[in-house]
Amino acid sequence: MLINSATGTGKTMVYIAPIINYLQLINPRISRSDGTYALVVVPTQELCMQVYNVLQKLLHRFHWIVPGYLMGGENRAKEKARLRKGISILVATPGRLLDHLNHTASFSYVNLRWVIFDEADRILELGLTEDIKTILHLLGSRQNMNDSGQNEGLGEKPSINKRHKVAWKNASISKENEGATIPPHKRQNLLLSATLSEKVNHLARISLENPVLIGPNDKFSAKQPSQSGQLVLHNGRESNQSDMSTSCTTEDYNLPSELTQRYVRVSCGSRLPVLLSILKNLFEQPAPQKVVVFFSTCDTVDFHYSLFSDFQWPSDSQLAPDHKETFLKCKIFRLHGKMDHNARKTTFNDFSSEKSALLLCTDVAARGLDIPRVKCIIQYDSPGEATEYVHRVGRTARLGEKGEALLFLQPVETEYLDILLKHCGSLEEFPLIKILNRFPVHGRKHQNRNMLSLDSHPWISSLQKALESFIATEPEMTLLAKDGFCSWLRAYAAHRGELKRMFVVKKLHLGHVAKSFGLKEQPTSIGGSFLMQVKKRKKYEKRGGLSKRKRFAT
Repeated sequence: MLINSATGTGKTMVYIAPIINYLQLINPRISRSDGTYALVVVPTQELCMQVYNVLQKLLHRFHWIVPGYLMGGENRAKEKARLRKGISILVATPGRLLDHLNHTASFSYVNLRWVIFDEADRILELGLTEDIKTILHLLGSRQNMNDSGQNEGLGEKPSINKRHKVAWKNASISKENEGATIPPHKRQNLLLSATLSEKVNHLARISLENPVLIGPNDKFSAKQPSQSGQLVLHNGRESNQSDMSTSCTTEDYNLPSELTQRYVRVSCGSRLPVLLSILKNLFEQPAPQKVVVFFSTCDTVDFHYSLFSDFQWPSDSQLAPDHKETFLKCKIFRLHGKMDHNARKTTFNDFSSEKSALLLCTDVAARGLDIPRVKCIIQYDSPGEATEYVHRVGRTARLGEKGEALLFLQPVETEYLDILLKHCGSLEEFPLIKILNRFPVHGRKHQNRNMLSLDSHPWISSLQKALESFIATEPEMTLLAKDGFCSWLRAYAAHRGELKRMFVVKKLHLGHVAKSFGLKEQPTSIGGSFLMQVKKRKKYEKRGGLSKRKRFAT
């Protein structure tokens, strides 16, 4: 089964509730010694914990159905002990799951009935295609596995030992339930995603057979795949292999109707004070605000987190004109892939429980996470493909609630709006000047500022000078700014496909880029180092190497 639905519509419940309902009906009751009945594969640690927490709540009255999780950063020995006792419904990230499949002999999945890939496209974007193929081989989860162990769909011999073959043949188990017999249940694979793309097509081809396709407005239909066994989606419908070239370029995205989409056009040198001004305006509202800001790299998250936490501004109080206070009066959190497991877990839980807070993160927080009461999503760095945009803004406007999304673009990048128009609808321009005019400069409000350009706006100019002065006096902050500068340029130069002509690194003024990190000038050593890295990357790609963009994205 392939399920496509907008973000925030409850896809997790769609597959968890029927599984629990089926398992709790079995009589006599299932036990831990039966091993794993359902396996949920997710791309990130945060999503793994979220699905596990949902399972715990739903299984409160069904104590004999045991949930569990496997993910990187956890104690492997403890995970092995839990697997030895038995886990009925298991949530796992691909890398750690494959590790236990290969090395944990006590991992029992002879009764496995469901294999679910949640956020399927993201799993492949992280470069885990080979891991997924190996997992499917080990589980024997293709329905066309013959007695010789040859998987006809993949055309290869999977490395399956005798125990795995026996598990495949005996996967259907019949038990009595109040005098009635539950019919044999074949292995079922499910893929879930908010976006349909070539990546989802690829995963569907290697994991699904004769799938039922389910999407909004019943636009999907269940049909037989082509004779080649290649499932191809075209505008939400199934098509023949000959349609591959067209189907991969037409993608179907769904966004909540309650979402308000806006963009702000900002020159590179004014990006930092504009972001701070928008955040300050949001958190000065009387209603509680939960805001998520997306950045392209881990280093840029670290820099902005330190800056926003420490940067101080003169108080508006006339009684103490020399007194300074924190510019952003809110709790600030950060989340990215280079943080250790415990820190990521604590950050996610703490931010979720706050009524008003700011989260600075990379795309590690873009997929599937259900964070309550998020009012606004700010994409400070371009999301790249439209699929990434959809998943980022999906953290707000969930389950019928209203939400806002704001996209930062430089004047040379506004062509990107045409791509979003094809898939995500139109974006309104954000009334930035109106917001900036609310802030006093030197204790008084200037008049006729609507006629000024953004870069020469007195509030932006004074705030930029204060930021540069603050960073220059803090050696650690200066180092973080330089690291963020370099990593941001690498990520910007790594745009692929049609985005390369919109996000051209040669069109950037490196001095203005440095200014966006609060640096008064662009150090020569940084520019030289960056240009050398760009040349090395181009040579590497010409020799047939893969793009390293994902290395800087998480």
